[in-house]
Amino acid sequence: MSKNNIDNLFKNLENKFDVAQPNTGHENRFLEKLNNTPKAKTIAFKKSFWKPIMGIAASLVLIFTFVLNTNKPETALDLASVSPKMAQTQDFFTVTINEELNKLNNEKSPEVQGLIKDTMFQIKKLENDYSLLKEDLYESGDDNRVIYAMISNFQSRIEILQQTLQQIDNIKQMKADTTNQEPEII
Repeated sequence: MSKNNIDNLFKNLENKFDVAQPNTGHENRFLEKLNNTPKAKTIAFKKSFWKPIMGIAASLVLIFTFVLNTNKPETALDLASVSPKMAQTQDFFTVTINEELNKLNNEKSPEVQGLIKDTMFQIKKLENDYSLLKEDLYESGDDNRVIYAMISNFQSRIEILQQTLQQIDNIKQMKADTTNQEPEII
């Protein structure tokens, strides 16, 4: 709207504005009428009724969540929790696996990168299986079948790592043999 249109509008409405002061107590009468309407009472009741209830409900949810998280029992056991001998067995397997992994990491080269990647994928799968076995051990109450499966899992990881290292040695040997061969002169 242009300034001229606004000026014309005010000129046309000149002396037509309601500038009279309301009667004394107008605001109080207005508020009284507003408070006497059924809708206003309902809204005021709803606000005053639900606010404390929502606060209590939120507090209960927080307390309930806190209690559940702090009193959560251990859901996964490992071999070390079965007996002292199993703890020694687990330590032996863990140390052996770590040693084999260190050897494997020292063998990284472009020729064997795919082999190492595949081996690490298989090891990761076995580690995930072991996590499931730990949960099974907790649920079964030290069932011997689960314990044997856990030991077998450790052994499988060690075998995979040793086989991979053997294959890497074979690849190195083949590479050394091909570089040491002198071409025949005809």
